[in-house]
Amino acid sequence: MDRLYLVTDSTIARMAGHTLPFVVEEACRAGVRWVQLREKELSTRAFLELATEIKAITQTYGANLIINDRVDIALALDADGVHVGQDDMPYSMVRSLIGPDKIIGLSINNLTELQGINSDELDYLGIATVFPTGTKQDTSSLLGLEGLRQICSQTSLPTFAIGGINAQNVQLVMQTGVTGAAVVSAICGHSSPYEASRELLVKSERVNE
Repeated sequence: MDRLYLVTDSTIARMAGHTLPFVVEEACRAGVRWVQLREKELSTRAFLELATEIKAITQTYGANLIINDRVDIALALDADGVHVGQDDMPYSMVRSLIGPDKIIGLSINNLTELQGINSDELDYLGIATVFPTGTKQDTSSLLGLEGLRQICSQTSLPTFAIGGINAQNVQLVMQTGVTGAAVVSAICGHSSPYEASRELLVKSERVNE
């Protein structure tokens, strides 16, 4: 499984002077093969139009397109999968809707949430939040590297860590036993999404340096 996972944020991309399709294409061109379209503020029509444009890009590069939360968008688009959080539609219901061959990811914030999950219905876990981020002011629930390591040690599912991960700390993250790193600002907000993706890919492979 690939080690780098791009989670989109069109606002951050726009602040860096980019359109979201440009960011996704540059990341895929650099070698990113997991893209999660996460757009909380868009209308259904706008989300579908954007997702259609993004899917054309991910298909060109053979990347997985995962839709955050919106099962309806994923079905309409025939996306590769859906990612859900603890407050979204239950993943068992998502599975019944999208079928056995699509990808389902679930966000996990602590060890308690890990207990009782049905691994047979999930394909990977997104583990949050590792480091402080601009969008998460409450630091009391941060996992840190040790919390991340504990969760990774107690599941056989592939795991992607998320939250404040960048080129400076991605190697430390990968040393916890996590499968990969999911990033937002480190790519969407970078002046060169291509160069940022390349650096993150290279560093995520150098686990023992």
